[in-house]
Amino acid sequence: MQQYLAKFIQHLEGERNLSPYTVRNYRTDLVPFFHFVEAEGVEGLEAVDRKLLRRYVAWLIQDRPILLTKGTIKRGHAMRSVARKISVLRTFYRFLVREDYLESSPVSRLALPKMEKRLPTFLSKQQAAKLVEAPDKDGPLALRDRALLELLYAAGLRVSEIAGLDVENIDRHTREARVLGKGSKERLVLMGRSASEALEVYLARARPELAKGGRTRALFLNRYGARLSVRSVQNLVRRYSLKEGFGSRVHPHTLRHSFATHLLDGGADLRVVQELLGHESVSTTQIYTHMTTTEIRKTYVKAHPRAQVSEEQL
Repeated sequence: MQQYLAKFIQHLEGERNLSPYTVRNYRTDLVPFFHFVEAEGVEGLEAVDRKLLRRYVAWLIQDRPILLTKGTIKRGHAMRSVARKISVLRTFYRFLVREDYLESSPVSRLALPKMEKRLPTFLSKQQAAKLVEAPDKDGPLALRDRALLELLYAAGLRVSEIAGLDVENIDRHTREARVLGKGSKERLVLMGRSASEALEVYLARARPELAKGGRTRALFLNRYGARLSVRSVQNLVRRYSLKEGFGSRVHPHTLRHSFATHLLDGGADLRVVQELLGHESVSTTQIYTHMTTTEIRKTYVKAHPRAQVSEEQL
């Protein structure tokens, strides 16, 4: 089984050209399956059938205590996590069948757990502005943080995309940036004046100090002059979210959600937002076509002849 896993990981890295972060997630989602198969005394993936897979799903869902390395207790996996693990397992078996390691896949007709559809969380326009303006000091780290938050919101970037940016990816004259998205697909994103000005200040006054004379190409640097990591960006957003009273619910992806929602609320074409987000399918972008209650109320009041009220009443 470990040999099959190694070949699958090689396929993800080589043929599909997925990022190390995505490959790690695939591996992590397969680990419980291998543990379960081993605990069931099954020798080889050839012996896995649909009955065993149904037991595996039940094992993932059940409210059982799990002793973690630090001594804490975690309960059974959430439905969304279970569905993702089964989806990864289906991809794994599809690869094994296509490469003639197995004759058929027992996962192909296994039903995924039903989940409630959740709308993406996003900030209001006022909350987003408050968050990106949260770094209020003048030191190199604060100037870096302001530029990073402005760019996250202005361009709707994924956390891996902003962490992977190099200085030469930024065109300061056209206010554009070239980013490497999922599957190593390059796309052009835009930034407004606020993000552009914050980047100009960071590049002129903060980055040279953080670089400490080094020649790294990375756009955003940590205090030691190295590229800012994905984890550091996540912690940075969380820190400013707590500072502004939003709690720990705000992540880099929340700003991406906010970017898409605010563009569509402002009348942007769905296909344009799809292009800016780097989505392969417009159906993925359609989750952002929800509107806030305030926006719906404002539209109704403006459009209906018998619903005229003042702005204060909205």
